[in-house]
Amino acid sequence: MQADGIQQCDVLVIGGGPAGSTAATLLARAGRRVILLEKAHHPRFHIGESLLPMNLPLFERLGVADKVRELGVYKRGADFEADDQGGYNTFAFDRALGGSPPHAYQVYRQDFDAMLFANARTAGADAREGHEAVSFEQRGPRSTRVEVRTEEGGSYLIEARYLVDATGRDTFLSGKLRLRRKNPDHQSAAIFGHFRGARTRAGEDAGNISMYRFPHGWMWMIPLRDGVMSVGAVCWPEYLKQRRGRTVEFLMETLQQNPALWERLADARLISDEVRVTGNYSYDSSAMGGPGFILIGDAFAFLDPVFSTGVYLAMSGAEQAAGLVNAALDDPAREAGLLRRLERRQRRAMRRFSFFIYRFNGPIIRDLFRHPKNFLKLEQGVISMLAGDLFDAPRVVWRLRLFRLVYFVAGLRDWRAWRSGHAYRMAQAQANFTGGTTPVDRQ
Repeated sequence: MQADGIQQCDVLVIGGGPAGSTAATLLARAGRRVILLEKAHHPRFHIGESLLPMNLPLFERLGVADKVRELGVYKRGADFEADDQGGYNTFAFDRALGGSPPHAYQVYRQDFDAMLFANARTAGADAREGHEAVSFEQRGPRSTRVEVRTEEGGSYLIEARYLVDATGRDTFLSGKLRLRRKNPDHQSAAIFGHFRGARTRAGEDAGNISMYRFPHGWMWMIPLRDGVMSVGAVCWPEYLKQRRGRTVEFLMETLQQNPALWERLADARLISDEVRVTGNYSYDSSAMGGPGFILIGDAFAFLDPVFSTGVYLAMSGAEQAAGLVNAALDDPAREAGLLRRLERRQRRAMRRFSFFIYRFNGPIIRDLFRHPKNFLKLEQGVISMLAGDLFDAPRVVWRLRLFRLVYFVAGLRDWRAWRSGHAYRMAQAQANFTGGTTPVDRQ
């Protein structure tokens, strides 16, 4: 609809990634007039290629399970370095305590995101590419005007009854409303590329995500289709600031610092024409929304990629947000309470992940993954967390709480090492480093 040259809709979703496409699909199916804007064109590169088992039920509800299966590499679990003959331990998802599926997938995000965007269009959303939101004016709780610029240089206005910000790390609303906050407890940066010819794990572990440590952070290996492996390192800012010269050389020097990972790259070659660096992974927003608007996915918060949480938290939050928006449009009096409950839910999950993320390179968590013990099923509780099952599974939540207690007791045994590690992490969290979100080096 259009009035006075201003396009009208029930819901405007800004950002065509997994969160935005999920919200747009569900709202369009509910009969809402939805406009979905994506400033780029699909397919476009994005990191975050490893999905969690808890994504799979949502794929079923979205009607894309078969398409994800076609796009993905079967992921049985996550593996971590060990001191045994095999050299690694697999934390297999079929050992989880909750109701999570026994596997997940690894995907090229550009293909995955494009598929979800097309699914939103099929569901009835007016999905537009090459259209960027540049400013907004909230005239009332059910009237927000957004100026949109097209790639051809034109512009137009959209007036929406509800605004959903799914702009990812661009944080459109959070930035303009000054809601974005740097995480005071954690900061990391990443450097990564795609390789062909890297060795996968043997047998049923071939699709695992593999995690490695080195003195300045941790590394990943993610098998993708057609023999491609995503390989990268998440580093403390202090380390990444040391890079000099060509970034591709710095990546190779970094990866050599873990002999086990480097051995798997012995016959591999970097196939992408660029190595990428991105910084300041961890932030959140002081509020998730307000009357007539909501932030979802990375537009609200992002932790760190260590446990592949980004896509799942984004899509799960988007599904919950779609229900909230529907309810708020039908009964505005319910909006504030629903928003408070959703924000609490998201923050609880983020805190549960954060406990492990912040301490991943510490000796206690390192020992857990290197020498797992299933005392009181704590190992299985951790596997459930890795599967993303930490919202509504009491058996999982209880064991994660118990693990925190065990962790602090263990920390008291060597409190000097614990204090030193904590002080170093906090110093890195305060370091002045932003890296870059664009390609920084070409071969």
